[in-house]
Amino acid sequence: METDNVLKRILEIEHGFVHILDAAKEILSSSSEERSFAIASELFDHEAYQARMLATAILGHLAGTNSEALLFLKDRVSLDMNWRVQEILAKAFDTFCKEQGYEESLPVIREWLDSDNANVVRAVTEGLRIWTSRPFFKENPCLAIEWLSRHRGHESEYVRKSVGNALKDISKKHKESVAEELKKWDLSDPLVLFT
Repeated sequence: METDNVLKRILEIEHGFVHILDAAKEILSSSSEERSFAIASELFDHEAYQARMLATAILGHLAGTNSEALLFLKDRVSLDMNWRVQEILAKAFDTFCKEQGYEESLPVIREWLDSDNANVVRAVTEGLRIWTSRPFFKENPCLAIEWLSRHRGHESEYVRKSVGNALKDISKKHKESVAEELKKWDLSDPLVLFT
């Protein structure tokens, strides 16, 4: 498989994510993990956001068995200024958790949620939506609500929007639990009120 052909194909499409995710699977299925990581590293240096999105999607699949890939996502991808790359980072984080198992991923989920980097936090809050549709959190909705609620007053509107949307999703099946949490919030804080 020629990476150049895949890259040429994805550069022609400006919108959407499916073609990126399909291209990542194509590269992963025809290359070793080591070669896939090298391809992702090279693609991430590309000026086109589509190439960086592809790199991110590949890294999400590798992160479960390659600690360098997980670190790359957290330390490098999270710094990318393109919102589309950040959307794929959220999807990549969920891919990592799905392949590892959500319960087994709890230490990493906590670590990322505790990050000072808003994009790292948002990768979790957005990536795991709908939280209570995910294994482990389906049986532990209160933990999802608690962890999300810690970011109700986050300085980043990007994170607060994601937290609010995630809690809204959860409230469809766990209305009382979300309502109980919201009673504890200080709505005189404009950041919290926004969420």
